[in-house]
This record gives sequence, C-alpha cells and structure tokens, in this order.
Amino acid sequence: MSRIGAMRHRLRLEAPQRVADGGGGAEIVWQPVAELWAEIAPASPRDTVRAEKISAEVSHRIALRHRDDVTAAMRFRADDRVFDIVAHYDPDERRRRLVCLVRERLTP
Repeated sequence: MSRIGAMRHRLRLEAPQRVADGGGGAEIVWQPVAELWAEIAPASPRDTVRAEKISAEVSHRIALRHRDDVTAAMRFRADDRVFDIVAHYDPDERRRRLVCLVRERLTP
C-alpha cells in the first residue's frame, strides 16, 4: 500500500468521446469521468521493462484506489499536465489499488 499522504495529487480521469465535426468526420473530445487523489512517481526501470511488452515508453507510475472503469484509452490530467495511460494493473490482486503506467504528454 501507499504511504499515508502519498496520494496527494488531485487528478481528473478523462475518457475520449467521438463528436461529429459537421463535415462528415469526427474529432476526439475528452470528457471528465472522475476527480480523484493519486500518487505520482517517476517510472522505475521495472516499469519500463513491463511497458516494453506493449511497445510504449513510460514516464510515470500513477497509483490510485482501485476502479473497475479505467482503460488504456483514458488519460489523467493534473492542471496543465496530461498523462496518457499505457497500461494498468492491480499489484496484489485484492482490488485495493490500481497502478497505471503512463506517458506524460508535452502540451503547448
């Protein structure tokens, strides 16, 4: 489990939604799913090895209370920082915590 106080970052979990653009196509709009507290830590070498299995670069690890609705299509936002979810797992398979391996996206 995380140390008391480690889940000190307020994040917004967002899901993509396709919206018609009026020209026959669609654009992706990010809809808020939940506001939550989480721990953000730089990725460890072990996280990077785990991510290589799915061919993605991981910059951080985000730990939160367990949720069933998180998918790799979602992302986290913390003010102007955006974290795309690369993979997620339940570290002890007891549905207490969820660890997400993420890639921080540089935003202009």
